[in-house]
Amino acid sequence: MILRELTLLGIFLRIMTAFLVGGIIGMEREMNNHSAGLRTYMLVCVGSCLIMMTNQYVYQVFGAGDPLRMGSQVVSGIGFLGAGTIIVTRNNQIKGLTTAAGLWAAAGVGLAVGIGFYEAALVASAAIFIILTILHRWDDQMQQKAKVINVYIELSNDYPLGQFLRQLRKMDIDFGDIQLDREAAVDEEVRSLVATLNSKKRISHKKLLNQIRELDGVVYLEEL
Repeated sequence: MILRELTLLGIFLRIMTAFLVGGIIGMEREMNNHSAGLRTYMLVCVGSCLIMMTNQYVYQVFGAGDPLRMGSQVVSGIGFLGAGTIIVTRNNQIKGLTTAAGLWAAAGVGLAVGIGFYEAALVASAAIFIILTILHRWDDQMQQKAKVINVYIELSNDYPLGQFLRQLRKMDIDFGDIQLDREAAVDEEVRSLVATLNSKKRISHKKLLNQIRELDGVVYLEEL
């Protein structure tokens, strides 16, 4: 087919397809104010498309080299860009994994478009968009129903930790994987820690956190 050949029309179609699908994928990230948004995803998709076309051009015109070599470098190289979107907060909370995975997937879509594999690129773009939008809400609902929750807690230094643990046990909550973090405390009067809570009852995380915030000695509480 002419659209799969490196003609002027084929090149234009591939670049524009990468431009559009990259924008569709990045739209959700942009609306939720993530570090890598609309333009980042579009650049990744169009850039990988161009690299794949360049590799195909070199192979066809000069008859030398591996037609997939430059594309394989994109797959590994995009990891450096994705790693830059992953951060660990002072409370040991990891953010940016989904954004990094989205960038890697967008690069894959760009490579598929760049070689003229339009069908796979369009189906994959639709799947990625669904994962980032519809399944994101479903994932949040599942997490809110989970019995295990990771939290960052700041307790008053003059309140015994043992007394706080006994209050949690009365609420049918097990307290495990405790990591004390004095550097994260805003002052010397606060004891800060990261821990895993395991509730024996199935309860929404929001309601559970509100109940814990009302306990004696709790200065601050945040879900990780």
